Amino acid sequence: MKAHTHGQTLSEINVTPFVDVVLVLLIIFMITAPLLSQGLDVDLPEATAPALQISEQDIIITMNKQGEMFIMDDPEAYTLKTIEEKLKTIFSHREKKELLLRADKITPYGTVVKAIALFKASGIERVGMITEEEKEKKGS
Repeated sequence: MKAHTHGQTLSEINVTPFVDVVLVLLIIFMITAPLLSQGLDVDLPEATAPALQISEQDIIITMNKQGEMFIMDDPEAYTLKTIEEKLKTIFSHREKKELLLRADKITPYGTVVKAIALFKASGIERVGMITEEEKEKKGS
């Protein structure tokens, strides 16, 4: 029987543990990614509309069922009376005078319309509405 000589080393990299770790991380990211949607829990209305491309620079205002508004990830709640000055401050140095509104579908229509009118009065030129993709109805 021939023994290995000291000059040769026989080694292999075992990739099985590496693949296991990568697959576990992939599963974790797949599970947590849908949970990372922005901020407050609002039940968005459903609509058939083309997908909206949202960038990091976009200002998103979330309106909950009670009509309280939250700007981006700011935990401070604003009302129709208190948000106007904040918006003027935010948009005073911005070239792009646009914002996106995420309103809960139970929020009264009148409150949403008043908010949009207030946004326009604050100098915002375009207001986009964020909705969820309409789900297919059973039996269709």
